[in-house]
Amino acid sequence: MIDNELAEWLRRRAESEGRSVSLLVREVLMSFRNEEEDRYWAREGEERLASFDPRKAFSHEEAWGD
Repeated sequence: MIDNELAEWLRRRAESEGRSVSLLVREVLMSFRNEEEDRYWAREGEERLASFDPRKAFSHEEAWGD
């Protein structure tokens, strides 16, 4: 359950954009999810980069052939 202030903000925002509250909430949640996924993959990339050892890496030819 959301508080009255947030519900009113959602209603005004949706109305000003000519959309339903449910569509606005859906878009906000999807945006939040996408941002979380971006943060996750950024952390994963940083961890992989920190542990990368170029001496153990395959060359392009080794990975994909000639």
